[in-house]
Amino acid sequence: MEKSSVMKNYRFLAIMLGAMILGCIVGWFAPSFGMAIKPLGTIFINMMFCVVVPLVFASISSSIAGMRSRGRAGKIMGTTVGTFVVTGAVAAVIMFIILKIFPPVLAPWTDLPSEEMGEYASLSDMIVNFFTANDFVGLLSRRAMLPLIVFSVLFGFATNLAGGPDGAVAKFLSDLSEVMLKFVKIITYYAPIAFFAIFADLVANYGSAITESYARAMVVYYPLCLIYIFTAFPLFAWFGGGKHGIKTMFQHITRPAVVSLGTCSSVATIPTNLEVAEETGINKDVAEMVIPLGATMHMDGSCFSCVLKIIFVWGVFGQPVEWSSLPLIVLVAVLSSVGMSGVPGGGYIGEYIICSIFFPTQIEVAFPILVMIGNLVDPPATMINAAGDYVVSYIVSRFVDGKDWLEKVLTKKKEEAAA
Repeated sequence: MEKSSVMKNYRFLAIMLGAMILGCIVGWFAPSFGMAIKPLGTIFINMMFCVVVPLVFASISSSIAGMRSRGRAGKIMGTTVGTFVVTGAVAAVIMFIILKIFPPVLAPWTDLPSEEMGEYASLSDMIVNFFTANDFVGLLSRRAMLPLIVFSVLFGFATNLAGGPDGAVAKFLSDLSEVMLKFVKIITYYAPIAFFAIFADLVANYGSAITESYARAMVVYYPLCLIYIFTAFPLFAWFGGGKHGIKTMFQHITRPAVVSLGTCSSVATIPTNLEVAEETGINKDVAEMVIPLGATMHMDGSCFSCVLKIIFVWGVFGQPVEWSSLPLIVLVAVLSSVGMSGVPGGGYIGEYIICSIFFPTQIEVAFPILVMIGNLVDPPATMINAAGDYVVSYIVSRFVDGKDWLEKVLTKKKEEAAA
């Protein structure tokens, strides 16, 4: 990989982190100025408020409306998506347990009151409100992210059944999704200025607690990613490929891992993943569905970061982490990571989903904190996401082609080599 290509892919991330760090410095040494420029950050947050609802609707419904799977393809897709959800949930549970033992924030940054989910509602009311709105107008609010996702999924399936991917509505949704992609791109050009102002204000108000808390979070996240690669990935490979799975996986996974780190993109790793899948002997129809889907849906690293974000901000507001919150956190982690990762600007939308569910009255403080964590953990998260796509193809192959598929592939290769 060319050095210039690596620099190009990391340029915006570097600019964003540089702007945040510079904002922290300004807020530390000139707190009055840091607080004075807060409106520059509020402008960006408000612009994102305006784009989030149509973006989520268009992207999710368009993706489902454009599906063409039938027969074996349907079995492959069902197994693939199910595997993504299970591995994402496992990753979320692991991160939750670790953060219970080693919390990233030891003392609250602020005296703002924390807000518990469902404090004034019964469990049944919470379930209803998580997945539905009172009427269509209720879906048009940034506070109704989960109901909007459910509506978008159902609308996408209805569109697929009514006219298929070539129907007029499906094409409109595809075009609308592309427009929203450009819209987010335009807004993103302003992001470095916005986050310079946001973090200048945060440091001016909350001081050195920010640096200590982020450092503790990274001390947890980075080693966990490394451990996950050398423990969970071999288990997945063994389950999917049998006794030869682990060795075969490690023989091929280095290339997609390096490419994902160099490009910081799961999508950019698709060609390399397809190459190593072919070299491994994974059937073409399996690889060509699992790996592209994985680039937009397989997000174990993002599930790690989602749980980290939620518990981090709970610590900021002084809210305790209870075991009773685990199911909700896992659900949100899977939905915001697996369900939203293919959305253009999906990282920001994931943060809004978290805010709308857990911090609806404190979003102006919570959102920039979440985005900062996202930027800091992006490279290792992408590596787990992208390299894991190749590993998941082992599991799908087991269910589609039989548990001895890899044994047959290796036997055939030996016979061809001996011939």
